[in-house]
Amino acid sequence: MKIGSIDLGERPVFLAPMEDVTDIGFRLLCKRFGAAMVYTEFVSAEALIRDVKSTQQKLIISDVERPVGIQIYGRDVDAMVEAAKIVEQAGPDLIDLNFGCPVKKVAGKGAGAGMLQNIPKMLEITRKVVDAVKLPVTVKTRLGWNHEQLIITELAEQLQDCGIQALTIHGRTRAQMYTGEADWTLIGEVKRNPHIHIPIIGNGDIKSLADADRAFDEYGVDAVMIGRATFGCPWLFSRRELTLDEKIDVLEEQLRINVERIDEYRGILHTRRHLAATPVFKAIPNFRQTRIAMLRAEKMDELLAILEDTRTLLRNAL
Repeated sequence: MKIGSIDLGERPVFLAPMEDVTDIGFRLLCKRFGAAMVYTEFVSAEALIRDVKSTQQKLIISDVERPVGIQIYGRDVDAMVEAAKIVEQAGPDLIDLNFGCPVKKVAGKGAGAGMLQNIPKMLEITRKVVDAVKLPVTVKTRLGWNHEQLIITELAEQLQDCGIQALTIHGRTRAQMYTGEADWTLIGEVKRNPHIHIPIIGNGDIKSLADADRAFDEYGVDAVMIGRATFGCPWLFSRRELTLDEKIDVLEEQLRINVERIDEYRGILHTRRHLAATPVFKAIPNFRQTRIAMLRAEKMDELLAILEDTRTLLRNAL
């Protein structure tokens, strides 16, 4: 499969762009374990053109994680075009347009999935960004605003006509947020549409490589994107099952990478979400107090000591 000239191999599996999740430390680990493409946290176009420091930092990428995409969102045409030009200077392999984020602070203001209520503007943004940059431009969106407006089949053709080079479809409507089950049947319909010639990437409820394999087999998608199931599990992309010891080693490495690349306080904050979500500790009985201590730790040495104690608890629990 290719996006533009980017060769992603056969049946590639991607790491989805996620706010406060896909920082550089996490991306590097997911890449090591087999993610064919990774994406930065999504970036606000308005914040980017205002030169907000925390937003600018999201553009920092490493050659080790390539191919890597930077995803932007916004509701203003000129702001999205200007942001895309800024992003291009950061040197990603592609620029992705977020027309799928369902959260109120984004979609409620007309950006992200909010664009599903203003298709003419979505298409205008897409056309103008494609014309403004030399990098491949891709789009991520949903099936529609709600189940009365399942527009993805027609929308996919319209976006393709704007010049995008791949389309990622999350198999839910905006109204569903992340509830219920993802509906892959419409994703499959888009892929089977003889008028569609760009790669179609499926997303939603993929919790393992086995799930990804089924999606490839049943719906014929060109790639599969995994989101929330990767929290605390960068090894999800690996065909080899890691031992519990190895998984704790990875979590400790993620902490060290984040602290080294950011600073101790924010590096720990970036790692906490993954420690809270990882399934590694589920085998430990009466783990609540240890989990609380883990999520309250403010020093790296303190957190590493808790993780080492947890390693011992796991060995005793098994």
